[in-house]
Amino acid sequence: MVSSRKKLVVLSGAGVSAESGLGTFRDNGGLWDNHSVYDVATPEAFQNNPTLVLEFYNQRRRDVLKAQPNPAHRALAEAEQNFDVTVITQNVDDLHERAGSSDVYHVHGLVTQARSSLTDDVFELKGKDIHLGDTCPKGAQLRPHVVWFGEFIYHMEDAIGFVEQADIVLVVGTSLKVFPFANLVDYARADAQCFLVTQDIDAVPYGFEYKQGPASVEVPKLLRQLQTP
Repeated sequence: MVSSRKKLVVLSGAGVSAESGLGTFRDNGGLWDNHSVYDVATPEAFQNNPTLVLEFYNQRRRDVLKAQPNPAHRALAEAEQNFDVTVITQNVDDLHERAGSSDVYHVHGLVTQARSSLTDDVFELKGKDIHLGDTCPKGAQLRPHVVWFGEFIYHMEDAIGFVEQADIVLVVGTSLKVFPFANLVDYARADAQCFLVTQDIDAVPYGFEYKQGPASVEVPKLLRQLQTP
């Protein structure tokens, strides 16, 4: 049986995680722990200094494990009671899942997982660090399961399809400056309800209603309004 519930597609970015205390490169002017993105977030950086890169992401993973979902995460999870919800996120943390969202796609990977540097095989870390010398079953060094600059993002074709089918598109916590993720807004149907929730934006996409403010405040409020007959 086809569900009669409206399809709600959420495109979430770093602003949602920031409200749970997780920093971003953008928040810190392109630096994090005094490291440039080019020192720790490119394939070349991993090749040149794998120990530095591994420890950088080990610390990010520890931060994620200590962080807790905020009201925006929880409201999106609770929205599944009324909508058919799919979350497509740029964030590499698991806060959407821990809040209770059941259909989440991480286009930039997941820091709580490791990936073989030789194949696409992914492994759960279960809170552990990755060290130099930790290898996959084929003997290749493990790396963070995170998309670095210059690498292809995950799930893009699926994400386009979800946005095209959405009755409601909610963009939250992103400045829409990272491509190709930012292009997803262009696939929203003309008759879809489209909302953008963020603290700051250079240009609001055509057809989107802008809700300025913190996600932890604006997302629960908007979802309550959408659920009201």
